[in-house]
Amino acid sequence: MEVGSDREYIYKSSELDRHEGQIIEELKASAGESIPDPDAWLDEEVRRNIVLTSLDTVVNWSRRSSLWTAICFPACCAFELIAAEGPRFDLSRFGMEILRASPRQADLMITAGTLTWKMAPVVRRIYDQMAEPKWVIAMGACGISGGIFRSSYNVVPGYNKIIPVDVYVPGCPPRPEALIYGIQMLQKKIAREHPIPDPPRLLQKGKQA
Repeated sequence: MEVGSDREYIYKSSELDRHEGQIIEELKASAGESIPDPDAWLDEEVRRNIVLTSLDTVVNWSRRSSLWTAICFPACCAFELIAAEGPRFDLSRFGMEILRASPRQADLMITAGTLTWKMAPVVRRIYDQMAEPKWVIAMGACGISGGIFRSSYNVVPGYNKIIPVDVYVPGCPPRPEALIYGIQMLQKKIAREHPIPDPPRLLQKGKQA
């Protein structure tokens, strides 16, 4: 109400106070129980943004999705690998477009071509310098068994004589598609590994049971 005003009001202040108090009392009477929070959005957020998996799966996914190849190509199959690295076959789709000049930065060795006993210590040294975990793909007939030169006195009859081989890709030379298929086989093999050791307590309980 304005001070010093001669204006007349339709409703008296007492009636307005009484009406306002009635509204408040009705609201208090209906406020006996709490209104539930409409948290359907929260359930949707949980369903869409929380993924349950194992630590083994996450580690294996990161390893198989970023294979870095060591340069170790003694002979002619290397040209098929070069073709696979090109834009037509695009090995970068597998996270392995970079060929590492240092074995300490690589975890995959793709052996390609004939290996002589004179070169064998060098290949073995490169493999030993690679950090764990590491894998080997034997590419081509020469890498698998020595190829047409396997009966020669100075040819190693397969890389598996000096280093462990995970995947064999036959051919003389194998096409880039065959090499990519071998890489996919290696990725499936990595996905089945168990890099995280079991807790000692669980092992002890398992032995007691």
